[in-house]
Parts: sequence; structure tokens; C-alpha cells
Amino acid sequence: MKARIRRHAKDETSLVSMGESIGSTLGAIAGRAHAVQKALSGRRVSHTVKRYGRKLVKKSKTAQRKNSRRGSRRATPFAKRTPRR
Repeated sequence: MKARIRRHAKDETSLVSMGESIGSTLGAIAGRAHAVQKALSGRRVSHTVKRYGRKLVKKSKTAQRKNSRRGSRRATPFAKRTPRR
């Protein structure tokens, strides 16, 4: 058998288009990975959770104060009556 001496001619335009295709695909993957990372570790989510947590604590404390005052108001007239003059 004879050894092949002649090389295959590579078309430059096909190599360029393949390179552009690979580059755009890698760029799209990198962009999506960055978006996912930003969404998961995003400051907005943690900030929102903290804010709503603080609101809930504040509302519960005010409700607790109101209820404790109501109980003391009801208990005082019956606990000790002052004589009328």
C-alpha cells in the first residue's frame, strides 16, 4: 500500500465559523451561569427576608403590648375599689 502524502485542504471560512459558534455558545453558558449565581446569592432576596422578618417581630411586639395593657385595664377595677366620698 502506498502512504498518503497529500494533506486535506482545510477551508478557512469553515474554521472561522466553527470558532465563532463555539465562542458564542461558551459566552451564552457563562452568561447563564452568572445570572444563576447572582439570583441565588443575590442581596435582594436576603434583604427582603430580613425586612419582612423585622416587620413580623415589630408587629408581634406591638400586639403583645396591646394585649398586656388590655388585661391590666380589665383587672384593675375589680382588684381594688376606692371608696367614694
